[in-house]
Order: sequence, then C-alpha cells, then structure tokens
Amino acid sequence: MQSDALNVSNRKVWMLAGPIILSNISVPLVGAVDTAVVGHLPGPEAIGAVAIGALIFSFLYWGFGFLRMGTTGFVAQAYGAGNWNSLADTLMRVLLLAVVLGIIVIFLATPLIDLAFYLIDSSEQVEGLASDYAVIRIWSAPAVLCVYAFTGIFIGMHDTRSAFVLQLVLNITNVLLDLLFVMGFDWGVEGVALASVIAEYLAMLVGLLLLRRPIRNALQRYDRARLFERSELLKLFSANSNIFVRTLCLLFAFSYFTAKSAGQGEVILAANAILMHLQSIMAYALDGFAHAVEALAGSAYGAGKQKVFRRAVLLTSLWAAMVAVLAALLYWLLGEQIIGLFTNIDVVIDSAAVYLPWMILAPLVSVWSFQLDGIFIGTGHTREMRNAMIFSLLAYLALMQLTIPMLGNHGLFLGLTAFMLIRAASLLFYFRGIESAIAHGKKIDS
Repeated sequence: MQSDALNVSNRKVWMLAGPIILSNISVPLVGAVDTAVVGHLPGPEAIGAVAIGALIFSFLYWGFGFLRMGTTGFVAQAYGAGNWNSLADTLMRVLLLAVVLGIIVIFLATPLIDLAFYLIDSSEQVEGLASDYAVIRIWSAPAVLCVYAFTGIFIGMHDTRSAFVLQLVLNITNVLLDLLFVMGFDWGVEGVALASVIAEYLAMLVGLLLLRRPIRNALQRYDRARLFERSELLKLFSANSNIFVRTLCLLFAFSYFTAKSAGQGEVILAANAILMHLQSIMAYALDGFAHAVEALAGSAYGAGKQKVFRRAVLLTSLWAAMVAVLAALLYWLLGEQIIGLFTNIDVVIDSAAVYLPWMILAPLVSVWSFQLDGIFIGTGHTREMRNAMIFSLLAYLALMQLTIPMLGNHGLFLGLTAFMLIRAASLLFYFRGIESAIAHGKKIDS
C-alpha cells in the first residue's frame, strides 16, 4: 500500500480529485437549493435569513474544520510512511474529539447564537427568520463534526470514493428533504434547517459503516498509553489549533463580507448571497485538486520523497489551473442564466448581474491559494499557514476601509478578490520551507 501512496500520475490525480470535485460541487448546490426554495417565497427576507443562518453555521462548524484538515495531514503522512499504529491512533483520537466537541456545541447553543446575531446587522424580520433556522440547525453539531473527521480520514488514505459516497448521501438527502419540507409541507426556513439536521445524522451513520474496517483495525491495535501519549497529543493540539485560527480568520473574512452586504439593504444582501453561491461552487470544485495534493504531497512528505512531492504539486496545480479557466468561461457564458435559477425576483436578478464580472474573475485568482492550502495541510506546516492567513486577513480588513467607501458593493468584491491574491502570495513566501524540510529530512511538529 505504501508504493501506491507514492504513485503520482495524471490518472492518480484524477482518481483522487474526481470524486472530491463531484462531492464538493454538491455541497454548495445544497445551499443553492436552500436559497432557491425560499427564493420563490414572497419578498427577499427569507433569502437573507437562510444566507445569514448558513453563515452562522459556516462560521461555527467550519471553525472545527481542523477535524477534517488536520486529520488528512496526519493520516496521509502515516499512510505514506506505512506507520499503521500511528494511523490507528489518529483515527481513534479524532473521532473521540469530534463527538466531545459536538456535544459541547449543543450545550453552548444559546450564547453562540446570541453572539452571532449581535455581530451581524440585519433587519428585524430577517433576524427573526434566521433565529428560527439556528435553533433547529444547532442540533446537528455532533453529526457534522464526525463527518468532517470521516472525510479527513478518507482523503488521507487516498480513498476519495468513500468521501464522495459520504457527501453524496448527505447532500442528496438534504436536497430531497428541502423540496419536501419547503415546497411540499410549506415549512419555510424551519424546513430548510430540519432537512440539514436529518441529512447530517444520516451521513454520520453512513460514515461509520464505510469506516467499519479501519475502525475495527484501530480497535485491534488499541493501546491506551500510546493513544494518550503526551507528545502525540501536543502535536495534534498544535496542528489543530493552528488550523483553527486559520479557519476562523477565513470565516471572519467571509462573514465580514456578508455583514457589509446586509448593511447595504435586503436587495444587495440577496444578490450577494446568490453570487457567493457561485463563489462556493467554484471553490468546492477547485478544492478537489487541493484535496488531491493534500493526500499526494502529504504521503510524499511522510516518506521523505522530494521528487514525488514536486511531481504531486506540479500535476495537481496544472489540472487545477485548467479547471479554473473552464469555470471562468462557464460564468462568463452562462452566469446570468445561473443567477435566474436562484430567484424570480427581478430586482435581485438585476442587482446580481451588475456584479457578476467579479465571479468570472474569481476562479483565476482563487485557485492558487486553494492549492497552496492543500500543500501546507498535507505536509503539516500549519504554523506557517496560520501566520499567512492572519496577515492576509489584516491586509483585507485594512483594504476594505478604502474600497467600500469609494466603490460601494464593487469595492466589497474588489477587497475579496485582493484577499485571495494576498493569501496566495503570503503562502508562497513560506513554500520553500517545506521543500527544505523534505530535502534535509526534517519533520515538522507544527
């Protein structure tokens, strides 16, 4: 299995990236269906409420994104080195951590939701609907965090087909229940939230089923002393805390974007919410190659193979760049028609069309930061990734103070575009450190 982990070819890149692209595209499509089903209700308030509700849980749940990203790095390196005890221990640690954190989130539900509404400025009607969404959606926390951990394990073991099945079950179930609860039962925003909760728990059960063999192997190798070894726990904590800070910074950047959108009125908020779905669809598609480089580069790093690492970076990045160009062409040719799928409210459609060119540019600008993120996650250089993101966020917030007053909503999109470029440049600054670590056989403890 170790030789397979170090096999890097165009075919292997697509074997890893293909299922992830398909499953990732389905993630924002669920959000798109959420928006579309409420977008045909009277007025733009429901669209804004779902956008804000989804934002709250993106911020909350993706704050725990280290359960996916950190897990991938540790698993990929153990898989590349053929260290099966380390692989088993990582699996047990992250699943235990996911369950505990999910329960804690439920207990802290009220203050977390209250804080979110304190930070987001929106109309009373939008906030009321978003609150109805939030008090239901919070119950999915343990399931969501387990699914994150499952996905990280699958990608790290180069088993992206299982990751695809997991996301497919989650997202198809969510879409079908969206249509049933909102269009069929007329449950509105509450129906959207309930659909997500049910789908997420079903996905958790499917993940346990798909991982039954690795979990059984991990239980057979179980060693309490090794599992709770202080140095390994500190390494896991360090990597995850760095990714946690990085993820919070990223989510804060997008939350800031949505908050500033809300401050411009319900029409702009609804238009920007639709455009950000286009951003998400593009990002999730390109993330397939980022996940591929996490697995391939991480395994090469764990085995100390510099040539394999370079080939993994080169092939995945070339394919990612080509798909980015295709995404830009798609938005250029069909962007206005895609916007029309989200809502039939003319004023929202017209507003979104004005700012569509920023979405055409987005894939060409964003692809590089996505790829570099994958490299840093897979190799465990999370401290550098954290530092780069903090710098990028501070630069983004400073730039927004200039662009928004001068250019309004165009300034908002200009700032977001600059943020993606700054992310890539700051990560590139640290990239040589990874190659140096491989060349000199140094392991990073993050």
